[in-house]
Amino acid sequence: MERNAQEQFKAHLMETNAEFRQLAATHCGYAKRLDELEALPHLTDQEQLEEVRLKKLKLRLKDQMEAMMSQYRAQQVA
Repeated sequence: MERNAQEQFKAHLMETNAEFRQLAATHCGYAKRLDELEALPHLTDQEQLEEVRLKKLKLRLKDQMEAMMSQYRAQQVA
């Protein structure tokens, strides 16, 4: 799919769907925390576990958001 169209679907869902907005906000929060962890010179064992956990959670949220965009796209085509 054209990237521009995908961005339009995402923008529309951000404006109209509270669940999508919440998923996106949480995803952004995870990304910020991961950036903080990656900026550290050395991670403790606890921080390494947190990094792995956050990456998995972030990916799960991305998958949920992609599924919502696909569902919205299908409704627009139908």
